[in-house]
Amino acid sequence: MRLDGKIVLVTGASSGIGRAIAVGCARAGADVALSYRNNVGGAEQTAQQIAALGRRAEVVKVDLEREAEIAALGAAVQQRFGAVDAWINNAGADILTGPGAGRSRLEKLDEVLRVDLRGTILACWTAVELMRGRGGVIINMSWDHVTHGMQGENPILYSAAKGGIASFSKSLARAVAPDIRVNILAPGFIETAFGEQADAAWRREVEERTPLGRWGAPEDLVGAAVFLASDASRFITGQMLMVNGGVVM
Repeated sequence: MRLDGKIVLVTGASSGIGRAIAVGCARAGADVALSYRNNVGGAEQTAQQIAALGRRAEVVKVDLEREAEIAALGAAVQQRFGAVDAWINNAGADILTGPGAGRSRLEKLDEVLRVDLRGTILACWTAVELMRGRGGVIINMSWDHVTHGMQGENPILYSAAKGGIASFSKSLARAVAPDIRVNILAPGFIETAFGEQADAAWRREVEERTPLGRWGAPEDLVGAAVFLASDASRFITGQMLMVNGGVVM
């Protein structure tokens, strides 16, 4: 699968899954626009990795809680690249590590709804305006457990936001077809900052619950993202692809 000649935008590409997808798209032949909110150093490192592959990288600072900044992201991509072929909404709120972990339940809920759900919706609307009349692909990030359920305060909060993203994406896919395709990536337990900080007992439990016997790595999302962004998936829209080692089927 190749993305030669395509322009791909990845939000939240300063680390983790977003960085892996951005670099993977570049490796597949795409030029990449990548956004970040706070981690400018991480975003620049991602851009350097892309440049080392001989592809063009453009970095844009965006706060997904601000509608004007999302619109400005679309304008910046159009100005710098002329168009966008695939827009990947990866950015999301971190309520599991760092300062976010210490917030109240209501504060966490408000943040995941503002950033993950509302931010994704606003970004999709911007992407549609850029792609209207010429076609393109939108990929939104959900979570495998929205189809299965998971107990616990944080999983319940994520279910509200990520389940909304999944449902919204399917409706959007119908609304913007046939020119624009909209699909969903649903990671499972991926070893980002949360997985790295998990205690040994929880790590073992996840491994035992996962048929493929391990935590996922950010790089495990790359093949699925490139596939959905490429012409190889040209007859696929409104679908959710789980990348989770089989923990939810």
